[in-house]
Amino acid sequence: MAVAKSRIGKRFRLEFSGHPKERKGSRFLTEIRAGIATFFAMAYIISVNAAITADSGGTCVCEPNTSANDPFCLDSHNPSTAAYDKCVQEINRDLVTATAAIAALTSFCMGIFANMPIALAPGMGLNAYFTYQVVGFHGQGSVSYRLSLTAIFFEGLIFVIMSIFGLRQWLARMIPSSLKIATGAGIGLYLALIGLTYNAGIGAITGGVADPLQLAGCIPELRGPDGTCTSGRMKSPTMWIGIFCGGVFTAFLMLYRIKGAIIAGILLVSIISWPRDTPVTYFPRTELGDFKFDYFKKVVYFHPITHVLGAQDWNIFSADHFKHFAVALITFLYVDILDCTGTLYSMARFCGAMDEETQDFEGSAVAYIVDASGITIGSLFGSPPVTAYIESGAGISEGGATGITACTTGLCFFIAIFNAPIYASIPSWATGCTLILVGCMMARAATDINWRYIGDSVPAFLTMIIMPFTYSIAYGLIAGIITYAILNSGAWILAKASSGRIIPADYEQKDYWTYKVRGGLLPGWLKRLCRGKRDFWRDYNFEVEAEELHSGDSYPMGKKAGVGDRDSGVARDMPITGDRTWDIPGMARTWDERADRA
Repeated sequence: MAVAKSRIGKRFRLEFSGHPKERKGSRFLTEIRAGIATFFAMAYIISVNAAITADSGGTCVCEPNTSANDPFCLDSHNPSTAAYDKCVQEINRDLVTATAAIAALTSFCMGIFANMPIALAPGMGLNAYFTYQVVGFHGQGSVSYRLSLTAIFFEGLIFVIMSIFGLRQWLARMIPSSLKIATGAGIGLYLALIGLTYNAGIGAITGGVADPLQLAGCIPELRGPDGTCTSGRMKSPTMWIGIFCGGVFTAFLMLYRIKGAIIAGILLVSIISWPRDTPVTYFPRTELGDFKFDYFKKVVYFHPITHVLGAQDWNIFSADHFKHFAVALITFLYVDILDCTGTLYSMARFCGAMDEETQDFEGSAVAYIVDASGITIGSLFGSPPVTAYIESGAGISEGGATGITACTTGLCFFIAIFNAPIYASIPSWATGCTLILVGCMMARAATDINWRYIGDSVPAFLTMIIMPFTYSIAYGLIAGIITYAILNSGAWILAKASSGRIIPADYEQKDYWTYKVRGGLLPGWLKRLCRGKRDFWRDYNFEVEAEELHSGDSYPMGKKAGVGDRDSGVARDMPITGDRTWDIPGMARTWDERADRA
């Protein structure tokens, strides 16, 4: 109660703070507990993002070796590979620090400025697209690591402008519902495939020659140059440790909804893999193993970002660079619109901050600006795009309702910066099943796709399956959008030409779509500015919880209607009652009248 009545309580709108829009049920200690729960639910991103992004090779360069004919240092027999692998380990360490730092900064800013219980960090799915499709494993892709960071930098700036003027919210609401859902489910399948492979997973499958995929799981000595197993399939001890301790154990904990189940599975596999001279050790008696073990022994240590900080390539207008730069930029823009915007909307609805009239949530513009700024700042740290995390739901489930939850999560990530050697020493077989389980949680959204109408289900299905099968989020998005446009515009033209006599079967089951979205295009602050409001940045939409709309109930903590609203024209001593909920000129007096106006 003491904290609620303080400046902190009023700033974050805790219950009993006296703020006109205090959030029901919010307590300071509950918010702290919720923030810690969110951190444990998403702490895996520190090691997983670093491991995935480091697969791109970062700023490392494979020294040319004419005899090896291996420009990307993929062959362990190449003399340059050992030095390249050491460089990749340094990149991994840089990215552990960068991931924790950017997650701490953006989560804290989301709490302070937007007052939302939502944490941010480099996005799963976005980091995989960045590494394996845009940059490519060890830099084999069409765009260099440095140029990709430049694309992400400009993406964030574009998002800031779009967020200020409400375009980002409008575009997200305009995208067909089935494609929104399918994008998340498709990214889930994509992550699951990555978790099954060698580089960032348990190594259960690999690319084949006669078949697109083959069963793998052999020890490194039995792998051919193309990654296929010559013999000994499914006999790798690290794979089985990952499956049972990282997969089955974690899933069992999730079965009982135990908080921190994912991080518990990762820690169990890591602890088993850290002792030396075992079949599953992460620190073999090799030059690279000694190099990793010497760093691991530091335990508490701040690793400065030396290789990826400010690594952008600003030469974007050359003939070779611009086409690839533009494709990467557009794809990152579209995926982020779907990913972060969808997550923010779902979490805002989950914590009760959604306005059903405008289909927007309180402080959405500020939340989007924080996210967009995080994308730009994150690129300067060498990180893939930052996004809101669905794991924020763990904190909201614990009672988190204000920005204190996000600030607490940010503080936990800040502390993690100084334990970088621990997070940098988590093996890929510890995080592989995490990717599979995260993919499972994302893919279950496919049940919400409208399977009853072909015009919705086919584009959604193509979006989902093309992402993992082509190893590209971009190709899945393109396939889904083009298919949706062809099928539905063709059906619309035929219906118009036949005066409505020829329409598809089950047309009445089609998801409703229109380019006109509820709430309009312009954000609230711009509408208020156009009306001449001098304090246009203030939100005048004073909503009162339904529980307090009983006849004779006064405003919480003795506050009266209109306090803080100088232009409202409301008597300051007028209690809010069921008969006169709103008595502000030009505003609806009752909830029913308000709904009719909507």
